Amino acid sequence: MSLKVHARYVRISPRKMRAVCNLVRGKKVDVVVDELLHSRRRAARSLLKLVRSAVANAKQKGNVGLEGFYVKELTCGDGPRMKRWLPRAKGSASPILKRMCHINLVLDERA
Repeated sequence: MSLKVHARYVRISPRKMRAVCNLVRGKKVDVVVDELLHSRRRAARSLLKLVRSAVANAKQKGNVGLEGFYVKELTCGDGPRMKRWLPRAKGSASPILKRMCHINLVLDERA
């Protein structure tokens, strides 16, 4: 049974989120939760919330435990950018791009 979960408009740069995604891709869900709980990166909090949501959805749908699931696919794509301006010297301004990302997670059962 495959389970898909999405988190959209997460306010962290996709580059920073991909580093955490690469750590947990292909691992069992209980191992992923432990790694994300002990990770010092800020992106781990958003990813942990998404994994826990996916596990809760699986339990709600079919009374399935998390011991059989693993992370089949985990992708992080670019979201929209908030455009801001930083005042600089002599009346000029520098652009600031506050990036967002979309995370797609697919959990599947090992046979």
